[in-house]
Amino acid sequence: MLKRSTLPPKLPPTNGDWPEHRNFPAEIPMVLLISSAGLGPVVSSLVEQVNPNLKTNDEHPALYYAYLKLDVGVSHYAESLLRHGVQTDSLYSSQGCADLLQILIKQGLRDAAVHLAGHARNLNHVNVEGETALHLACQRGYNELVSKLISLGANPNLLTNEFRQSALHYAAQSNATECIEAILSNFNLRDINSDTPISLALNLRFKDLVPLLISGKADINMRNGKDLTLLHQAIIKEDANTAVYLLDQGVDINALTSENETPLQLAIHCRLPEVVDALCVKGVDMSAPDRLGNCALWAALDSGQEAIASILVSHGADTDCWGPGPEGCKQTLLHRAIDENNETAAIFLIRSGCDVESARMAGNNGEGSEEVKGGHRPLHLCCMWGLENVARALIEHRASVTAQDADLKTPLHLAIENQQDQIISLLLSVPEIDLTRLDKTGLTPFASALTLRNHKSAQAILDKLPSAAEQCNSKGQNFLHVAIMKGDIESALFLLTVNVDVNSRVQDALLAPPIHLAAKYGSETLVRSLILAGARVDDKDSQKRTALHVASEAGNAPAVTALLQNNADYDALDMAGDNALHIAVREGHLNVVRVLLTECSIDAECLNIKGRNSLHELCRYGKDNAAAICELFLECMPKYPINTPDVYGNSPLLLAYMNGNANLCRVLVKANACLGTENAERVTIFNYQVPSKQLLTKLLDQLAQSAPWAHTDSCQECGKGFSITQRTHHCRHCGRALCNKCSDQEVPIIKFKENKPVRVCQTQRNTYWRAEPSSGTQSIAQKVILSQAPNKYRGRVTTMY
Repeated sequence: MLKRSTLPPKLPPTNGDWPEHRNFPAEIPMVLLISSAGLGPVVSSLVEQVNPNLKTNDEHPALYYAYLKLDVGVSHYAESLLRHGVQTDSLYSSQGCADLLQILIKQGLRDAAVHLAGHARNLNHVNVEGETALHLACQRGYNELVSKLISLGANPNLLTNEFRQSALHYAAQSNATECIEAILSNFNLRDINSDTPISLALNLRFKDLVPLLISGKADINMRNGKDLTLLHQAIIKEDANTAVYLLDQGVDINALTSENETPLQLAIHCRLPEVVDALCVKGVDMSAPDRLGNCALWAALDSGQEAIASILVSHGADTDCWGPGPEGCKQTLLHRAIDENNETAAIFLIRSGCDVESARMAGNNGEGSEEVKGGHRPLHLCCMWGLENVARALIEHRASVTAQDADLKTPLHLAIENQQDQIISLLLSVPEIDLTRLDKTGLTPFASALTLRNHKSAQAILDKLPSAAEQCNSKGQNFLHVAIMKGDIESALFLLTVNVDVNSRVQDALLAPPIHLAAKYGSETLVRSLILAGARVDDKDSQKRTALHVASEAGNAPAVTALLQNNADYDALDMAGDNALHIAVREGHLNVVRVLLTECSIDAECLNIKGRNSLHELCRYGKDNAAAICELFLECMPKYPINTPDVYGNSPLLLAYMNGNANLCRVLVKANACLGTENAERVTIFNYQVPSKQLLTKLLDQLAQSAPWAHTDSCQECGKGFSITQRTHHCRHCGRALCNKCSDQEVPIIKFKENKPVRVCQTQRNTYWRAEPSSGTQSIAQKVILSQAPNKYRGRVTTMY
C-alpha cells in the first residue's frame, strides 16, 4: 500500500526523535522510512524504486540518516543502501563543499565515518579549506579512522589551502599520538609557517610526539620558517630532554641560526647544562665565537654560569682562548676577566688551570703596543686594580710573585704604588718573595714604600726582612742615606723609629756614615735626631773627616752648632791635617767660622800637613768674603800670628797678594803684617810678577806705621848675602832686609811721625818721591813733607810720585 501511495508534499515530524526537525520534499519517502523504527524491510524494497541519492533541504542524503542509525547500533539501513550502489560522496555546498565522510567526522560519528571510509570513492576529497577527511580525523584524534584511511590509500601529504598544513600537522596540533603513529608518509611537509610536523609538535610543547615523529623518519635537521633546526627550537623552548634526545638521534650539532649562533651558544644562553654536556660529548666546537666574538667558555662565565663553565672545562675547553684585547692586542680570558673586574670568572679560570704567567701580546700587525709594552702579567694587573681575591688565587696556583714587568717592577712594587695594603700583606706572606729586586729606577719595594710615604707597607716589609732598610742601591747608599740626602725628614725619622743602623756607612770610597750626610744635606733637626738615635758624632769617613768637617765644608752652621753642643771633637784632624776651621775658611763660610770661633775653643793656629794654618787657607783659597773672615779672625783673636809662614815660606799676606785679593791684603796690612816676608823661592810681594804694581803701591800708601822687619840671609833688593862685613839693614818703611848700598837713601816719613830722615830702600824712595812725568804740580803729601822737612834735606827732594 505504501508503494502505491503518494506522500504529501510536507510531512510534519511525529516526535522530537526525528533527526533534523526540518521539512522534506515529497520525493524522499525513504528518508522518512529510515528515520522510522521497524521499517527496515520496507526500505529494502523501496530502494529499488526510488532515487536513494536525493537530498533534504539541508543537503543530507538518505545514506546520512542511515549512518545516524548505524551510530546507535542499527547497520542494516546503511548496508542496504550501499549494497544498492548509493552515492557515498555526496557534497554539502553549504558546508564548505565537504563530502559526506567529512560531515560524519565533523559531527563526531566516528563509527559511521570508519564504515563509510571503506566504501568512499574519493578519500582525498578536499573542502574549500583544503582539508581532507584525514585532516579532520587527525584533528579530532580518531586514530582508528586515521589508520583506516591510511590503509585505504588516503594521501597524508595533501596540504590545506591557507596554512599549508598536512594531516600530520593537524595530528601534532591535537597531540594525537596514535594518529601520528598511523601516518607512515612524508613527515617533512611544511605548513604556511614552514613548520614540519615535528617542528610544530615542539612549538606546541607536545614533546612526547617528537620520538614518534623521528621514528617515522622525519628529518631532524629540517629548519622551520625562522631558520631554526629542531635542536635550536628545543633549546630555545628550554626543553633539555628533547634536545638531548635529538642529540642522541644524530642531529647536526654545529648548525647555525640566522644570527650565527651554534646550539652550544644557545644552550649556554638558555642555561641548559644538560644540553651543554651532551653537546660536548658529541664533540661540538667549543672555541667557535658567537656573534659578539666570545667563545663558549667566556659566554658561560660572563653570565655567571660556573656549572656550565665547569662542564666545558671538563670536556677540554681552552681556558686561555687568546683573542682580541684593548687596542687590538691579544689577551687571554684571564686578562679580560681582570680587566673587566670579573673576579668570579678570573678565579674560575685560575682554578681551571689557565696560564697565569703570560702577559698580553701585540696583534698580528703590531696592534696594541701601548697595552703590551708594560709587560704586565695577571698578578701585576691584580696589584694595579686591587683584585685581592684574584691575586690570592693566582698565588695559590703558583703564580710568580717575583716576576718583573717591562719596568722591572714586581707585583709588590705595583701594589705599593697603588696603595693596595691587603695585597701587600698577601704578597709578603709568600715565602718565595724576593724583597731585594730593583726596578729600573733602582728602587726595591721597601724603597718604593718610603718614596711614596707608605710607612705602613715599609714597616710590614721590615717585619718580613729586617735587613731591608740596609739594602744598598748601585751607589752603595741605603735607605737612611738616601732619605737624608733628599732631605726627606719624614722618611728618615720613620727609619729611625724602626731602629735602623744609624752608623751604617755608604758603601763607596768615602765610607760616610749617616751623620756625615745629615751634616752635609740635612737640617739641624735631622742631625740632632741622629745623635739622639745613637749616631756617633766623631765617626770618621775614609778621609778621617768627622761630621764637623763635613758640616763646615757644607756651610751648615746650625749643624755645626748641634754637633758642638753634643760634644763633637772640634780639634779633630782629617788626613790632610785640617780641622773644621781650615775647611770653613777655605770654603768661605763666614757663619760657620763665627760659630767655630765663638762657640768652642778650636785651635785656630793648628797647622795641617802643608804647614798652613787657617789664615793661610783663607788667603790661599780666599773667596769674596775672605776679608770679612779675616777681620772676624782678628776680632776674635787680636794676637793671632798673622806672619807665620807655611811650609813653603808663604806668609798669609804673600798668599793673598799672589791671589790678587786686594781687600784681604788691606786687612792684613792694617793688622801690621810683615811686607817683606819671602818664601822658599825668595818671592815677596815686591818681586812677585803681576801685571801692575798698583796694589803694592796702594798697600804701601796704606801703611800707618813702619812694617815689621823681615829677616833673611841676603839682601832682598840685590840678593847679596849678609856677612860680618856685609851688615843687614832694614827699610824703615817696608821693613825689608837690605844691604847698605840698597838702603843708602834717607828720607823723613812724616806719616810715621819720622821727621828726621831715615833709611829706606830705593824702591820706597822711588815710590814715595817720584812724580809722574806729566805732572807739573806737587801732591798734597809732597807739600806736607817739604813743609816739615829740615832745610838741609829739601834740596834732595824732587817731585813726588
